[in-house]
Amino acid sequence: MRRGFGQLSPRGSLNNLVFLTFKKLLIMGVPFKKIPRKDPRKEDAVAKFYPQLVTLGDNADLEDVAYVMKEKSSLTLGDIKSVITNFVEALIDKLYGGQSVNIKDFGVFSLSARTVGVEKKEDCTAKNIKAVKINFRPSTTIRPDVTATRAGQKIDFYDLEALVNKDGSSSGGQGGSGADGGIEENPLG
Repeated sequence: MRRGFGQLSPRGSLNNLVFLTFKKLLIMGVPFKKIPRKDPRKEDAVAKFYPQLVTLGDNADLEDVAYVMKEKSSLTLGDIKSVITNFVEALIDKLYGGQSVNIKDFGVFSLSARTVGVEKKEDCTAKNIKAVKINFRPSTTIRPDVTATRAGQKIDFYDLEALVNKDGSSSGGQGGSGADGGIEENPLG
């Protein structure tokens, strides 16, 4: 959380407020916002609210991940960055060589393709492959479990709107009830 959190958004100071609140409360967790959705198959459908996970700030990059790893090991930042970079190159080599890559206790990387079908078998060539993507299937050891209670495996979720609407006296609890007081303008719209 050291980059991008304090930037102003075009609508106001939502990022600043969230950053200050997070900084003050030292909240760690995954924020969500409440999004209304209707069933598109039903004309008279009533909108239901669903939590949608939100990403705050910039994506973590190689430097960020390497720094966290450095703090937990005796390796230097440069060594870790080099290993990660070499891992990505080796992963691509194996995938482009037709293999899937299974990293124990992490997951499996594989390729899939978007293709166009043809009527005759002899017309089916590599030209029918329109796009290729890399897939990742996490192992059960890292797959998120919303019912986990053990530290390090538990994911805390925070209602972003309730956090923003509080006047700074939030205790940063889970879930979230609506909050009263705080800010006059709702930066979430």
